[in-house]
Amino acid sequence: MPRATNAPASRERRRKVIQKAKGFRGRRSKLFRYAKNAVMKAEYWAYRDRKTRKRNFGMLWNQRINAGARANGLTYSRFMEGLKAAGITLNRKVLADLAVTDEAAFLVLVEQSKAALAKKPGVVLQAA
Repeated sequence: MPRATNAPASRERRRKVIQKAKGFRGRRSKLFRYAKNAVMKAEYWAYRDRKTRKRNFGMLWNQRINAGARANGLTYSRFMEGLKAAGITLNRKVLADLAVTDEAAFLVLVEQSKAALAKKPGVVLQAA
């Protein structure tokens, strides 16, 4: 009895990999053997870099908030401490956007942060 190869399922499996490799250069998009490795690596990098993107954006937001706060006479940590003391709960993404696009609104937040810090016992604000 001849060996059954299950050709339709095998072909479909290979076709899926080749479809995922669409847009890759050269044999990586045409030949199953090379496409399989290319797709595996691409998926690995995509998974890994989704985490990296979050990390990079977090750092960018911190830098933007710090720059905006320092332009108004506070450090990042003092500014965030003041916001917490004032009961303002805006996330870093929104704060960074305000620091870049709406300086007037960010200045209001800085003033509220300074006022809340001034009320805290034992906190000395340096004159800018």
